[in-house]
Formats: sequence, structure tokens, C-alpha cells
Amino acid sequence: MSAVPEVLFVCVHNAGRSQMAAALLHHHAQGRVLVRSAGSAPAESVNPAVVEVMAELGLDLSEEFPKRLTTEAVQAADVVITMGCGDACPVFPGKRYLDWQLEDPAGKPVEQVRPIRDEIDRRVQRLLAELA
Repeated sequence: MSAVPEVLFVCVHNAGRSQMAAALLHHHAQGRVLVRSAGSAPAESVNPAVVEVMAELGLDLSEEFPKRLTTEAVQAADVVITMGCGDACPVFPGKRYLDWQLEDPAGKPVEQVRPIRDEIDRRVQRLLAELA
């Protein structure tokens, strides 16, 4: 593992779960972890309800945009965390893969996205404790 571990969060659209996870890990890690997120089929934009619930925590996702998953991003990562992308995520030997089963915030109102955000936050903080 490199001096600074690299974590890649992957979901299908890179518009919700992986964006929240990346922002939360980036926030908590304060530079101790390199964080990226991507999607196997990126959406046009980040889910507005996700932007709103993250703003409640003081995290601004308004400038973020969904990014396409690349083989290079997976190869560069020490830990790859998938969130419901199934077989669309390429698998390389020697990587640590985690699959987080999380509800998709797509189409849900803010009240239903908050608990998803909070669960992601708990998992991100556990992951950070393991990496530290």
C-alpha cells in the first residue's frame, strides 16, 4: 500500500452514494487518504437531494459531477468500494474490495436520503479507522 492509501467509491451513476461516500471520507481523512468516486454509467448530474443533505453537514457537492469509471482508477486504488454496481466493476488481483449494500437515493426526497447519508458516514468512519 502506498504512503497515502487510495480509496475508490463506485456506484452505477456516481450521482448519489459514491459521491456522498467520497465527500465524507475526504472530509474525515483531512488529506490522509486519496479519495475518488466514479460510476459504471455516470448520470448527467449529482442528485439534488444528495447535494442538499451534504450541504446540511457543511459539505458542498454543488460543483461535483458524475465521473466515468476507468480501469486506471481501479488499478490506482488500494481499496475499491462498490455500491450496487454488481458485475460492472472491473476486478483486479491484489486489491481490497468491499461491497456496501446501501439503498439508492435516486428519486427519493431529502428525508429519505438523510438516513442513507448517515449510514454511509458510519461506514466511512469505520473504514478510516482501519486505514489509519
